[in-house]
Amino acid sequence: MSKRILIIDDEDAIREVMQGCLEELGAWQVLTAGSGREGLQIAQAEQPDGILLDVSMPEMDGFEVLRQLRETPDIQHIPVLLLTARVQFDDQTKLAQWGVIDIILKPFSPLEVIDQIATAFGWST
Repeated sequence: MSKRILIIDDEDAIREVMQGCLEELGAWQVLTAGSGREGLQIAQAEQPDGILLDVSMPEMDGFEVLRQLRETPDIQHIPVLLLTARVQFDDQTKLAQWGVIDIILKPFSPLEVIDQIATAFGWST
């Protein structure tokens, strides 16, 4: 059975490119959400095996989504990778406490991102 991954990003182009990469190159099932609120609903309903979460989104940023994920018993176990254009984070300890496994920098290489995700989540490609 293929792994299911949820992409939460407010940019349509990023979601589309990432979805294509993950489905074609990773052979994973992909769910997408255009906002943090929608992502939380999909995570709860669908229980994906992993989440790719954009940091910079309007209304509810990635850190608020992450906080709510970790406070919701049904979905707090789902591993998360952050998607961001920011190279530095001030508080690496906080990211680790929140269960952030790794950070994917935008722009990303479609071929390399599959390996990065598979390695971070412990999945084989």
